[in-house]
Amino acid sequence: MKITMAHGSGGKATSELIQEVFAKEFENEILNRMEDSALVKGSQKLAMTTDSFVVTPIVFPGGDIGHLSICGTVNDLLMSGARPQYLTCGFIIEEGTEIDTLKQIAKSMAKTAKAAGIMIVAGDTKVIEGNGGIYINTAGVGFVDETIDISSSNCENGDIVILSGNLGDHHATILSSRLSIENTIKSDCAPLNDMVENLLENKIRIKAMRDVTRGGLGTVLNEFATASSCTIELQEEKIPVSDQVKSFCKILGLDPFYMANEGKMVAVVSKEDSEKALELIRNSKYGENAAIIGSVTQEEAGMVFVNTLIGGKRKIDILYGEGLPRIC
Repeated sequence: MKITMAHGSGGKATSELIQEVFAKEFENEILNRMEDSALVKGSQKLAMTTDSFVVTPIVFPGGDIGHLSICGTVNDLLMSGARPQYLTCGFIIEEGTEIDTLKQIAKSMAKTAKAAGIMIVAGDTKVIEGNGGIYINTAGVGFVDETIDISSSNCENGDIVILSGNLGDHHATILSSRLSIENTIKSDCAPLNDMVENLLENKIRIKAMRDVTRGGLGTVLNEFATASSCTIELQEEKIPVSDQVKSFCKILGLDPFYMANEGKMVAVVSKEDSEKALELIRNSKYGENAAIIGSVTQEEAGMVFVNTLIGGKRKIDILYGEGLPRIC
């Protein structure tokens, strides 16, 4: 059975779609009330985020658009030191979409939300003309302890840069799917709750933290360097990239510094806490390939450099021009 324009009419077909696909998977005491707005318990300082997901293909090795939408929203909240609590999701569905595909995506979202400890409390569906596409918009809310101050402007001379794992897996997966390139690369799409909570619970002095998505590591570190008026110096041999992704990059002329990821983060921590932080990340779910990749200096404000394998020094700038479209 496929989505028709009637599913977006607000009538019986809409109600049946919501009940049979979304309410069935996202069931909880708040959502079950089916009110125009969700009433939830509040707390101290709030972190809020919103995101839209338009990835193509909508199902890919290692995930799908539903799994991606939860991971992306949860990780954005975690990067400010928040504990994710509530999430809303709006679906824009093109007519012709298989309802079985929609059910698969809803099931994936529910499973990922449960694993990430976030509750889906409100949602919306719209149906438009098209050819089977699905787009998801989310909003997320989390609570932040008043003592936490994580910001891209907090980096200081001597701080250490830690990357939580291999670069480029998600980018390579999506591009491989579009170009029909056969390999065993899978998206790294994952919620990073365990990793971040371990750092916070062990009182690691985190200066800045960001998930490495569109624009890649190079863009994120440039944002840190600009906001903190510092220089970040990296060591190329320390940057973790899998052998398969390295080969993929060589074939297509890609640079891992600018490839998107959906389950990796970069953290700048105090030098005194860096080894403990690395151990905590490596012992966390999805952090086994974490590495210390560089440090913060005050040589030139707003600059990022990498010391190359052949003994040179390369400037890493932000991503210019178009990256891979519809990657998340």
